[in-house]
Amino acid sequence: MATNATVHTSAVPAPGVYAPSMRTKTLYAVFMFIGVLLFALGLAKDPTRTWHSYLTSYFFFTSLALGGLFFTAIQHVTKAGWSVNIRRFSEALASFIPYAAVGAAVLMFGAKDLYIWLDHDTVANDAMLAGKAAYLNMGFFVLRLVIFFSAWILFRRLIVGHSLRQDHDGQESHTLKNVGLSIGFLLVFALSYSLFSVDTLMSLQPHWYSTMWGVYCFAGLFQSSLAALVILIGYMLRKGYARGLVSIDHHHDVAKFMKAFTVFYAYIGFSQFLLIWYANLPEETIFYLSRTQGGWMAATFSLLVFKFAVPFLLMLPRAAKRSITHSTLVACLILVMQWVDVHWMVYPNYNAEQWLFSWYEIGPLLLFAGLYLWSVTSFLSKNNLVPVKDPRIGESIAHHVTY
Repeated sequence: MATNATVHTSAVPAPGVYAPSMRTKTLYAVFMFIGVLLFALGLAKDPTRTWHSYLTSYFFFTSLALGGLFFTAIQHVTKAGWSVNIRRFSEALASFIPYAAVGAAVLMFGAKDLYIWLDHDTVANDAMLAGKAAYLNMGFFVLRLVIFFSAWILFRRLIVGHSLRQDHDGQESHTLKNVGLSIGFLLVFALSYSLFSVDTLMSLQPHWYSTMWGVYCFAGLFQSSLAALVILIGYMLRKGYARGLVSIDHHHDVAKFMKAFTVFYAYIGFSQFLLIWYANLPEETIFYLSRTQGGWMAATFSLLVFKFAVPFLLMLPRAAKRSITHSTLVACLILVMQWVDVHWMVYPNYNAEQWLFSWYEIGPLLLFAGLYLWSVTSFLSKNNLVPVKDPRIGESIAHHVTY
C-alpha cells in the first residue's frame, strides 16, 4: 500500500494557496464589530431577549462546526477515497469548535435569563422541576459543557492534526490512526451532542420532553453542514483553487448528500410530530401548541416548505447537483432555514405570540457569522487545501459520478 501511495502522490498537482481577500477580511471584521455593538446594546435594553438571540446563533454555528468534524470522521471510518480531496474543507468547518467553547462560557452569564430551572423559588414551587433538579442544576450543567467541549476539542485536535501532519511526512500511519480516532469520536458525539441539545435547547421548556430531540437536532446539523460544504466547494471551484484535484464530481456527490439529508430531516421532524400528536399527552403537546399560535404558525409552515419541499424539489434533477450556482443558492436557503429552525425552537419560550426578528437578533448573528468566517478562512489560509499525501488521493482525483 505504501508503494501505491508513492505512485498516487508523485504526480499530484499543487493545490494552490488560499489567501482571504481584503474584502473578505473587512467583511468579517465589520460583522464582528457591529455584532458586538448590537449585542452590548441589547444587553442594556432587554437582556432576556438578547440572550435568547445569542443562544440561537450560538447553537446554529456550533452545530455547523460539529457537523464538519462529523463529516470528516465519517470519511475516515468508511475509508472513503472519493472524498479525500474535499476533506480539508470539512476540517475547516470544524475549526470553530474551540471558539464555540468560549461561547459556551459566555452563555453561562445569561443562563438565568434563559432557564427557569435556575430560579430556586420556581423550582421549589414546582414538583416536576424539583424532580429534575438532580440533573437540571447549574453545577452539573457547567460540568457537562466542560466534558462535551473537552472531548470535541481533543478529537478535533487529534483527527485534524494527523491529517495535517501527513501533509509533511506522508506517513500512512496517520490515516490508520484516524480510523480508530473517528470511531471513538462518533460514539462520543452521538451521546454528547444529544445531551448538548437537550441541555441548551430542550431545557428551555423543562416541563416538555421528546425522546427524538437529539436526532432532530442532529438532522438539522448534518443537513446544514452539508449545505455549508456545498457552498465552500462551489466557491473553491469558481475561484480555480485545487484545480485538477477537486472537480464538479466531488461537488455533485456532496450536493446529493445534501438532498438526501433534506429528506432525512423531514422524516425525523414528521416522526417527532406524529408521535406527540398520536399520544396527545399534555406534557408533550405544549411544544407544538405554542408554535401553532400567532406568528409562529407561519414559521412552522415555512420549515415544511422551505427547509424540505423546496430544496428537495430543486435538487432532484442531475443537472441541479452539477450546477454550482443552482446548488449554492439552494444551500444558502437551507442555511437560512436552519437558523429559522433554531430560532423556532428557542424563541417561543421568550414570546409565544409573535415571530420576532429585529436588531436584537441581528447582533449575535453577525457576531458569530464573522467569527465563523474568520476561523474557516484562517484555517484554509494556513494549510494545504487538499491532503496532498493521503494514500487514497489518486482515487479521489479519478473520482467520477455516473448518476
